[in-house]
Amino acid sequence: MTPQQVFVPLLTHFVPILYFAFMSIDMLIRDARKIEHRLVSLISLCFMNLFLAEYVRHQLPIEYSPVVAAVWFSTSGILIPGLGFHLFVKLTKLDRKMPRYVYPWIFYLPVILVVINLLRIDTTISVTRFYESGLWKLPVYNTPYYITMVLCVINNLLYLIPLVIGKRQAANREMRDLYKHLGIGVVLAAAWFGIFGLIEFGSALPPYPYLYGGVVWFFFLRRTMRKYDFLNFTDRRFEKLFHLNPAAILLADAGGLIKEANPGAKEMFGSHAVKQDNLWSILGENFRELVERQREVRNHEMTISGGGKTIHALIDAGYILVEHHPHILVIIRDATPFIEQQKRIAYLAYHDPLTELPNRRHFREKLQEKLDRPAERRKPLALLLVDVDNFKTVNDRYGHQTGDEALVKIAALMSDTAGTDGMAARIGGDEFVIFLDDYPDEGHVEDRVGRLLDAFAQLKMSNRPVMDEVSLSIGISRYPEHGDTIDLLLWHADKKMYQAKREGKGDDRENIS
Repeated sequence: MTPQQVFVPLLTHFVPILYFAFMSIDMLIRDARKIEHRLVSLISLCFMNLFLAEYVRHQLPIEYSPVVAAVWFSTSGILIPGLGFHLFVKLTKLDRKMPRYVYPWIFYLPVILVVINLLRIDTTISVTRFYESGLWKLPVYNTPYYITMVLCVINNLLYLIPLVIGKRQAANREMRDLYKHLGIGVVLAAAWFGIFGLIEFGSALPPYPYLYGGVVWFFFLRRTMRKYDFLNFTDRRFEKLFHLNPAAILLADAGGLIKEANPGAKEMFGSHAVKQDNLWSILGENFRELVERQREVRNHEMTISGGGKTIHALIDAGYILVEHHPHILVIIRDATPFIEQQKRIAYLAYHDPLTELPNRRHFREKLQEKLDRPAERRKPLALLLVDVDNFKTVNDRYGHQTGDEALVKIAALMSDTAGTDGMAARIGGDEFVIFLDDYPDEGHVEDRVGRLLDAFAQLKMSNRPVMDEVSLSIGISRYPEHGDTIDLLLWHADKKMYQAKREGKGDDRENIS
């Protein structure tokens, strides 16, 4: 074997072998989970096998050429059309419209031909005669060969059918351009197969020069990948961010079918629920309308059910393109602790933290609402100002914790006195205020005060000796007799309360004016 016979095949065959090996591995590195990537990898592997079979055949004596061509070369070639159709149908999303009993099995019917070819190593598919000319061991083209090549060209042109359908149904211009670009590659590859597969060039070119049409097609595929960010890497950095993010992240197609869910989503909703549920069954049709109307949602507050519990959520959502098709990305943050904290803060802004009665601010706002009612809706209102006398002795003798416990019990009496038609509030250390709304007559107010004093007497008895010296002084004002503003009503009640202190301090008496 001459040096030319050794080194020229390294250039004409081994370089394409390395190229197709690179393409096959590259596709799997990009994303081995996706069918499209696997199919491109397998097609590339088949073309690599074709060149490898030819390289090995060239190194062997010519009498081995028919066996290598039939068993190795033809088998790899037969698999390519089915893989190609599967790829284009998957890329154009036409697989979604095919029955499950048809897809993807129909694309692999050519495997039957592989079995026939292996069982009958004759002229059914492959060339059986070869001759040496120059550097090459060339095949003698026969009728089965020409039939096979014509079918190969037709098959390549048929790839245009799913591409044309996909282009017509594409949701955006970029996707239409992508299918158009792939179609150009298909047409050029078919033209190459037709010219270099049906015309015999003798020893001027390597055997089966049409094989380089695969290089042409993969060149256009690679160009499309770069231009349209097509069949690209699943970015490892963002994939790690997706998985480590504690928030629930859901990726769904335009119809709401959940495609991806990170561990945070599976923890929030349960793995089974995420697999089974539609996005809108989790977030509701109202949220769907909001997303479709605004296209992007930020910090949307919503209460949802997940994992058997109610979650107060903050939701961000918007549309993104995945493989050039619109998808909805939703990020759900469990804001339950934050919202509960905010509610607690808001509650404390209007309530006394010890007794949990409304504070002065809250009391004034609610009382003002009553006073601001229209004239036709105004009703009589009584205001009770209550001071706990001698309470300092409790703190001094028994400590502040005991004093706080006593205040909580006294506050409960105030709340009971206010009932559902009024409000009680703590407005100072040992000072409380109550308003009674829409009382029917004077006796109703006196009855409430009497019940408060009776309940306080029972409280003292059950908390002896702690509360032995403690008493109540109560001043009462009425709306509208004693004023039509909060300050006037409080001033009048305060005046009456100090009058009660002077007249009966320590005897649990009150003065009603």
